[in-house]
Amino acid sequence: MTDKITVSVLGTGIMGAAMARNLAAAGHAVRVWNRTRAKAEPLAGAGAYVAADPPDAVRGADVVLTMLYDGPAVLDVMREAAQALSEGAVWMQSTTAGLDDVAALASFAGERGLVFYDAPVLGTREPAEAGQLLVLAAGPAEHRERLAPVLEAVGRQTVWTGEDGAAAGATRLKLVANSWVLAATAATGEVLALAKALGVDPQGFFDAIGGGPLDMGYLRAKSAMVLEDRLSPAQFAVTTAAKDAGLIVDAGEQHGVRLRVAAASGALLRRAAELGHGDEDMAAAYFGCFDEPAG
Repeated sequence: MTDKITVSVLGTGIMGAAMARNLAAAGHAVRVWNRTRAKAEPLAGAGAYVAADPPDAVRGADVVLTMLYDGPAVLDVMREAAQALSEGAVWMQSTTAGLDDVAALASFAGERGLVFYDAPVLGTREPAEAGQLLVLAAGPAEHRERLAPVLEAVGRQTVWTGEDGAAAGATRLKLVANSWVLAATAATGEVLALAKALGVDPQGFFDAIGGGPLDMGYLRAKSAMVLEDRLSPAQFAVTTAAKDAGLIVDAGEQHGVRLRVAAASGALLRRAAELGHGDEDMAAAYFGCFDEPAG
């Protein structure tokens, strides 16, 4: 570990809270803020300073880490924090955002004299809490040592995709990865729903594919969450997954590709949210397969 630094974490949901805890455990001075203060207050017990507002959170920060709902939310919060941002501070932007959003955020960073890193992460609640996220990052090589203490505290590995954060190379890779995750999640839900409708024991299906090329740990893990009613607390929430599906579809359309599976996955997740499963794990996409609440 290199020298201890001051890190501001804006957004303390599932991922942001876990990252803040690991940063504090590593000995860094951590300042946190969340629009719903109650979600940030438990971090005081981990040694973090709970800020009253974004300017208070970023004051004196060497690194600002944003983990909010989407790109527009990040820009709004950073504009609110602008008066207290230190020129030359490093900004690790880890919210999953759209490609145009990343460009807008990078432009804001340039106007404020911030060193911008496009740095979304792959992983859910458990790897986040264990400090084992995979960080996808793009940004200037000459300042990476300043970001290293944060990367070491929150992740098991960093994959660098380039030196220009504004080009959104890391976000592009994140959207590609998430397109696979969402497709697999939706397919898992449909398999379980069809088995229920046809009176097939899901274990019979697992036995049939066990050990073969169609078997996968992710299918079994997400299926178990549904079958054992372990959808809360969410590893990754239905509403957030639905948002990401929209970003993936939009990115494809911008580049001449129609991602019909991603669009269908988004529709399935939105239906699950309408049925009251929005805060549950994205495996609850299963419930989107039914016209009425499933028993």
